[in-house]
Amino acid sequence: MEHLMHYIWQHRLWRSEDMTTNDGRRVRVIDPGLLNSDAGPDFFNAKVEIDGQMWVGNIEMHVRASDWKRHGHDHDSAYDNVVLHVVDKDDAPVYRTNGELIPQLVLQVSPLFGTSYSQLVNSKQELPCESIIKDVPSLTIAEWIERLAFERLHGKVQRVRDLLEMFNGSWEDVCYVTLSRNLGFGINNDAFERLARRTPLRLLHKHSDSLLQIEALLFGQAGMLGTTSAGTDAYYNHLCSEYAFLANKFSLHGMEPESWKLFRIRPQNFPYRRIAMLAQYISGGFRLMSNILEADSEKELRKLFQVELTGYWAKHYSFDKPQEKPSLALSNSSIDIVLINTVAPLYYAYGEITGSYELTDKAVSLLESLKPEKNSIVTLFERAGIACDTALTSQALIELKHSYCDARKCLYCKIGHRLLSEAAHR
Repeated sequence: MEHLMHYIWQHRLWRSEDMTTNDGRRVRVIDPGLLNSDAGPDFFNAKVEIDGQMWVGNIEMHVRASDWKRHGHDHDSAYDNVVLHVVDKDDAPVYRTNGELIPQLVLQVSPLFGTSYSQLVNSKQELPCESIIKDVPSLTIAEWIERLAFERLHGKVQRVRDLLEMFNGSWEDVCYVTLSRNLGFGINNDAFERLARRTPLRLLHKHSDSLLQIEALLFGQAGMLGTTSAGTDAYYNHLCSEYAFLANKFSLHGMEPESWKLFRIRPQNFPYRRIAMLAQYISGGFRLMSNILEADSEKELRKLFQVELTGYWAKHYSFDKPQEKPSLALSNSSIDIVLINTVAPLYYAYGEITGSYELTDKAVSLLESLKPEKNSIVTLFERAGIACDTALTSQALIELKHSYCDARKCLYCKIGHRLLSEAAHR
């Protein structure tokens, strides 16, 4: 409840400018102050006028006035600069440590605010505001979507920064782990990242002249060798023997096979083929980051990821299960996802860190040029009336759904704020 009171005070959503203390003195808020997220009074450096006299100091808020004493504030000098105590229920007077009475105000809010807030946070719909979002001005939505797009991009950039620190400034290692993670296409992201971290690029480079050995290392580290019987599958058996030798030589330990999810995944998206594709990228030496930086167009970027699987994986989705017509290693829509989640963050992070700001612009331009992702989240927002015509927008909608709608953080969403503000002023 107190966090809701903080929100109302911070955004001046009280019912009327004509407020009075519990002893009848008129209160006018000049500046609500700065919200304090640490210990101490709730708002610092507020300015309030009480019966024509200006007071500058701190604001403390409680659901019940008696919480002041219950929390020990009457013996804490940190609260002596409180000039106004704001409460929902006035059930006791409050005093400073020297015994002075502190002015007290019951916060008056429109009943519609509480009703609207409750309806949003307790909504059973996936989008809490799905039925009323049409009432929000398009400019408000557009501004919020732009901010969310950068919020999501910066989150990915921070992941790149963390990896860069972990790998002592090696951009190729960062690119290798980032690409590997995104080859999981959501459902196997974590497993692919663990595989990449467990199988260092420096180890793979030692065997870059042998695709078979790279495949043996990756499949073995993924926990996919020696756990099932492939009968007379010569390729599988060869991988097993190669990995056994390399694991003994380098003291390697594979992942748990249960790390990988196959349920409800189309065969062309099985992790086996994605691992085979990763091996193709590494074969002959991995320098994808350099190639990304050298690419002059989206067309050139796409070529970097248009890998053709050869040999065994040209006709298999998994071990010992041949297919007559397997699909391309990556479809155009899958390449879009790799560009969105791998290339754009790498561009932006590299531009920020090196001061090459044309690359940060290039990252944004890339997202603006790509088609929006097609998934249940985008469909949900489109059904609610929010158009999505670029990948930059679809990324914003994913961020909105995961970080705000699912967590019911309507107070911190610009759309929710607009709806609640209108309810408060009715």
